[in-house]
Amino acid sequence: MGSLMGGLLPGAVPEPLFLAVGVVAGVVAALVMDWPMSRQPEGFTPAYIAAGVLTRSPPADVRFRTAMIAHHLAGGLAGLLYGLVAIGVDRAMPTLGAAFGVSLPAHLLGVGVVVGFIYAFFAHLVLPRAGGRPYEEQATAVRGQWLRSALVYGATVLVVAPAIVVSVAG
Repeated sequence: MGSLMGGLLPGAVPEPLFLAVGVVAGVVAALVMDWPMSRQPEGFTPAYIAAGVLTRSPPADVRFRTAMIAHHLAGGLAGLLYGLVAIGVDRAMPTLGAAFGVSLPAHLLGVGVVVGFIYAFFAHLVLPRAGGRPYEEQATAVRGQWLRSALVYGATVLVVAPAIVVSVAG
């Protein structure tokens, strides 16, 4: 086991708790993403597309509530991925330093992997599967919006995960 709890968070929190921190940070980041998404020309189109793929219905038939549930659930799952990546990196490189209770290289790599994954997964797997008008006429705009949203997600996790760890580890 690495330096985090004995691991990722040097003596700060056990790995299962760190995974929960990742999920909470991911949901918070998805909630923060709501504001910039609502201000962009394509609005919540990415959330509707993702919910449409999950429910196997056209994005235009997806209700707002369903789109938001899918979006925030995906945020929590991406937060879990962040936690898993950070723990894996910390186990592989346990002697690297920590800041704010989190192994800095593990934290940064975890955030980077998740931002890259959520962008690539949506832009190159979910969006093409949705097909239809959003893909044929708006793919570039929707991908650009999703990239900006993914970066907001990453910036939020970058700040929120260590803040939660510090508050939990007290």
